[in-house]
Amino acid sequence: MTEKVHLDHAHGRSLLTSMLRIRRFEEKCFELYQSEKIRGFMHLYDGEEAVSVGIIAALRPEDAIVATYREHGQALARGIGMDALMAELYGKQQGCCRGRGGSMHVFSRAARFYGGNAIVAGGLPLAVGIAMGDKMQGRNAVTACFFGDGAVDEGAFHESMNLASLWNLPVLFVCENNLYAMGMALERAEAETDIARKAAGYRVASEAVDGMNVVAAEVAARRAIAQIRETGKPFLLECRTYRFRAHSMFDAQLYRSKEEIETWRKKDPVQQLQSWLQQAGLLHADEIARIEADIAAEIDAAVAFAEAGTWEPVEDLERFTLMDKVPQ
Repeated sequence: MTEKVHLDHAHGRSLLTSMLRIRRFEEKCFELYQSEKIRGFMHLYDGEEAVSVGIIAALRPEDAIVATYREHGQALARGIGMDALMAELYGKQQGCCRGRGGSMHVFSRAARFYGGNAIVAGGLPLAVGIAMGDKMQGRNAVTACFFGDGAVDEGAFHESMNLASLWNLPVLFVCENNLYAMGMALERAEAETDIARKAAGYRVASEAVDGMNVVAAEVAARRAIAQIRETGKPFLLECRTYRFRAHSMFDAQLYRSKEEIETWRKKDPVQQLQSWLQQAGLLHADEIARIEADIAAEIDAAVAFAEAGTWEPVEDLERFTLMDKVPQ
């Protein structure tokens, strides 16, 4: 079973644009957080863009996604509008969750994006349930579940892997291994640091991939998803990546050195792809400049949309606490 990616001009441009949109969006969010336009907890995705862009490029619209609390990248890659996402971060009712979810709980029923989850490993059992529901209803859909290396220590990881294997559920488990969870180095937390190998204990196929290379991530995802669709069984992808910023906006980041961060920055997934596309003659500097200009304009429009948004009235505080009718 061989899955290939044909990196022509159109596809290369699409991958680069997707990663640049995430990078520039996160940079703007950092700025807005410092100016107190965005409040609460926020976890940025700089450095990990190749994982979400590569994986989601291999998914179909009918497939489902479950994300972590660091999910801005997945949301943008899935096609959730930047204006609705920014309004959500502002807490405005024009946001994709009416401002009630904020940075960590982005959700879109239309995109089959089943949100971020503030609980470490909390999305794993949800992904198993979604996949089981799809299977029972005869949908030919895959559920991609993103989680970090810190989630591997949680019981929910092991229970979810076990049930997905026992019940032959079409789940693509995607571990975004950024080496530090919140602030604990992987080698200090795991006797076995090769996370992909842990899948063997549940008879789940697995592969480790360079999570700083978007093409490698997409190729691995297409191969894994093809196998899931053919066999109906789960698959684990360990994407070895690195976040350039702290765990959250409240993290002093004392557990890793500036030298280490700079070493990883040399593997910047955005710069890697951009340089390769230019060297291969598939993309030129003037086109990249236009892409950047379009993204800057999109971000400005998203900020204006969020600024112009409205707060939910106090009298609606208890709205959505109970659901009287399930929407069709």
